[in-house]
Amino acid sequence: MPSSSFQLRANVVDLLAGTIRPATLRVADGRIAGTDYEAATAPDPALPYALPGFVDAHVHVESSLLVPSQFARLAVTHGTVATVSDPHEIGNVLGVAGVEYMLADGRTVPFKFCFGAPSCVPATPFETAGATITAADIEQLFQNPEIGYLAEMMNWPGVLSRDADVMEKIGLARRYGRPVDGHAPGLRGADARRYAEAGISTDHECFTAEEALDKLACGMHVLIREGSAARNFDALIDLLPAHYEHLMFCSDDKHPDTLVLGHINQLVQRAVARGQDVLKVLRVACLNPVRHYKLNVGLLQPGDPADFIVVDDLRDFRVRQTYINGELVAENGVSRITTRQSAVVNNFHAQPVSAADFVVAAPSAAPTVRVIECFDGQLITARHDLPARVEAGLVVADPTRDLLKLTVVNRYAPAPPAVAFITGFGLQHGALASSVGHDSHNITAVGCDDESLARAVNLVIEAGGGLAVVGANGEEQVLPLPVAGLMSNQDGYVVAEAYAAVDARAKALGSPLGAPFMTLSFMALLVIPSLKLSDKGLFDGEAFRFVDAVV
Repeated sequence: MPSSSFQLRANVVDLLAGTIRPATLRVADGRIAGTDYEAATAPDPALPYALPGFVDAHVHVESSLLVPSQFARLAVTHGTVATVSDPHEIGNVLGVAGVEYMLADGRTVPFKFCFGAPSCVPATPFETAGATITAADIEQLFQNPEIGYLAEMMNWPGVLSRDADVMEKIGLARRYGRPVDGHAPGLRGADARRYAEAGISTDHECFTAEEALDKLACGMHVLIREGSAARNFDALIDLLPAHYEHLMFCSDDKHPDTLVLGHINQLVQRAVARGQDVLKVLRVACLNPVRHYKLNVGLLQPGDPADFIVVDDLRDFRVRQTYINGELVAENGVSRITTRQSAVVNNFHAQPVSAADFVVAAPSAAPTVRVIECFDGQLITARHDLPARVEAGLVVADPTRDLLKLTVVNRYAPAPPAVAFITGFGLQHGALASSVGHDSHNITAVGCDDESLARAVNLVIEAGGGLAVVGANGEEQVLPLPVAGLMSNQDGYVVAEAYAAVDARAKALGSPLGAPFMTLSFMALLVIPSLKLSDKGLFDGEAFRFVDAVV
């Protein structure tokens, strides 16, 4: 076992004291034995900097398409030592067994995962999920000290109406001393206050500064999110000077190709580059999550676990070394975490489909269709009523107007696909399909014609889960995701390369989106307005009811 006792001379960043001073850091048996400060009170420009490691305050590890051990292997190279991880995705597929899988796999590596108890499985009654996690299940999970919080309470209408089941889950969190994460996009004013008064302590869904200020005024912590699909950094970062004690950084969803490039370190670098005070930024990135979630993560104080990073400077934050419990887990961009191949668990029972399954009959000669509009970098959608293209009595896709077909196919039991229309994907040919479809993770696909849609869906079914692209001339490419249809158990860097390849193929079909598969995965997320599609039909997230795709 590598030695966890050593000394290191560096400019030590003490976030509790608010100082940066040259010192010799002493580590013994994986803990901070002491810090011997030198006489100088200003940093020594010849020395590197030692600071607490970065924490992602809210992430779904599953969205990296990697099992926890492989996620950790990539994240440590960027100075991340811990995550607050919501296993909601695998919970929707496998229930409590899925949460237990994440815990077990995470234990195999030197990384500090704080997993939550999923609060909303299934997320809504308007879609088919693979499992249910009840209040009794949550109480069972809270018996395990590794479960650190009640994960995001997406059922904000249930919170506002004080629904009995919702309040029982929040009450359990209070009884067991666990914080409760929120999820209430757009909620403001009196509604935001009532949401917070129920016991909700955070929100990562703010997409305007005004919304964030409302929630901060209610005593909530606001998480500044910058992931592969939803990006709110620019909208919220200027809140930091006045509100840094109640902010955290998170990614929420991070695809493997972007995780290879960076993580929370990128948000820290961007914030400092905008002129934000470095000690305040580091409190947001390192200290606040540890305190809020009571993480067993060190902050460079005597007796703390030796969880820290060494960087060249406090401008670029290039990570030289990452230590967890005194163990060197990454050095100069190379991970030192060794992993075994993780087990495969799944819940996948979809039956093959045909092009005929996606046919939409035209009720008149010139019908109108309700169209979902997706936006790059956002989870929210808009609704448009547009004239349909009709051929031989059928409503068909019209790539010339970027009016494509969207489908969600039940993966847990045979059922007819739900079909709707979408704009914003920009495909000129072919189709994309994915078994990563928040929140229930049925098969979601978008395409220019019914034949391509059927083939893309069938490729995912044949793989038992994955991402698939069907090109203009029938070319096919698949990234298998055998673990719950959400994750690969292969080497994280290999998966990142394979993901980059299917992403590039999707963009070659015409998509202007920064992350087409990530955006696709959110088109079934009913709890984010305004118009989404579940396996049961087209859903109006503002009226909270199903509507017809063809008006």
